[in-house]
Amino acid sequence: MIVPFNHVLVLAGLLLLLGAGCAVARRNLLMILIGVEVMLNAAGLAFIAASLHWQELDGQAFVIFIMAVAAAEVAVGLALVVYARRRTGSVHSDTFNQLRG
Repeated sequence: MIVPFNHVLVLAGLLLLLGAGCAVARRNLLMILIGVEVMLNAAGLAFIAASLHWQELDGQAFVIFIMAVAAAEVAVGLALVVYARRRTGSVHSDTFNQLRG
């Protein structure tokens, strides 16, 4: 590997923390969706680094699966955000409290 394995894992960890921070701290539904996407990309980066480090193809195959799940998540998530925007006129997550008991 050109970049050391530990450096790539640190980068993946930082990306995971940034994505989690974005998903937790923001109240905008689109920003929450972007945070989840960043976390999925961080997991994919860690799998690719491990795959290259141990000379196995299992990590790369799993990243393809993660990319497919991420694409489906974006499609469903954006559809839900558009529906929520049309229904309430806002993408602020605090306005969706109809399921509270």
